[in-house]
Amino acid sequence: MARIVAAYAASHAPLVARDWLILPEPAKTRLTAAYRALGRLMSAARPDVIVEIAPDHWSNFFINNLPNVCIGVGETHDGPPEPFLKDFPHNPMLGAPELAMHILTTALNNDFEPSVSHHMKLDHGFCIPLMRMELAELPRIVPIVINSLEEPMPSLNRCLAWGKLIRKAVESYPEDIQVAVLTSGGLSHSIGEPTMGVIDEDFDRSCIKAFERGTEAPLLSFLQSNLAKAGNGAQEVRNWLVAHGAAQSSGFTLVDYFPVPEVYVGCGFAEWKIAQS
Repeated sequence: MARIVAAYAASHAPLVARDWLILPEPAKTRLTAAYRALGRLMSAARPDVIVEIAPDHWSNFFINNLPNVCIGVGETHDGPPEPFLKDFPHNPMLGAPELAMHILTTALNNDFEPSVSHHMKLDHGFCIPLMRMELAELPRIVPIVINSLEEPMPSLNRCLAWGKLIRKAVESYPEDIQVAVLTSGGLSHSIGEPTMGVIDEDFDRSCIKAFERGTEAPLLSFLQSNLAKAGNGAQEVRNWLVAHGAAQSSGFTLVDYFPVPEVYVGCGFAEWKIAQS
């Protein structure tokens, strides 16, 4: 039987790649340390497959065709289309189509209705953590896109339920493999709005504490009351909720948090405590 052995959260931002060489050294040093710390944790967990949760930044979808959830089931996935990631070292990325189809089928059999892609492009939201974690060998990837860009979005509670569904699917998969969940996005930031560049540290730290405690109802209540005020990019915390559900809401350990105004994002990195069934 397959099992989830690890779950991680990592922020992303295009400027972490595009402006890497000109970022101030303190920011670059701390970002490098945080991503590498997750990379070491991931390597120690030795997953065969990473189920990665991230938004799509108009690389596969647009407002004329915008699924709330899409599972990539391809044999391979194209690397990032953004020019600033032309040197991404894992292109194309190997998929895990059997597991991906099992997650899709399990979802449909449990009254979830995701979209499906047989040929997905993984943009910076997926690829920056994979690149900066500096894994010696990249496991196979099952990408799951959660819409956190454009209303209407999946509800906070539904994102948590998606995480539980993913765990159920993995644990019912007959192959003996180890699976890590990696969620990419957040914390507070605004893109293309008058508040662009504003980082809400109070929100970020309170959000982290709510995830650390793990208890679902207070976490959902906090996000319901405060998420919309933390910038449009903060909606990517929905991805963190998916990982939280996959980890059975067991709380997590913060690896690091620090605001990085040069990339417009309150950057958070964490590891969930995995409760083994």
